[in-house]
Amino acid sequence: MRRTDFARVEAIGRTLPDVDVTTTYGKPALKVGGRMFVCEPSNKSAEPHSLVVMMDFAERDLLLEEAPDVYYVKEHYVGYPCILVRLSKVTDAALRDLVTGAHRFISAKARKPRKAR
Repeated sequence: MRRTDFARVEAIGRTLPDVDVTTTYGKPALKVGGRMFVCEPSNKSAEPHSLVVMMDFAERDLLLEEAPDVYYVKEHYVGYPCILVRLSKVTDAALRDLVTGAHRFISAKARKPRKAR
């Protein structure tokens, strides 16, 4: 990923409460409450210059149907509540909505205690 790609994401994330700019699996990521809500994909099946954005499955399905040129999922990500975003195709307004929505989605989960494994 080009540094400027994640810089767009990071700039949005820095406007949100309690965001940590960090890494996940060695890739740039934004976390809230210790949980990742957006990151650069680490799985090699993702296209270059993409972003992983956490969201519920219903929202993911809607985006995939509405704009398959912008949003996609690879087999590795199917079972996770996330979508892959082609950063070169997403508008700034849509990217802001995605990042803030992911922050809200994960913030709600961060308030709940994690299940013991």
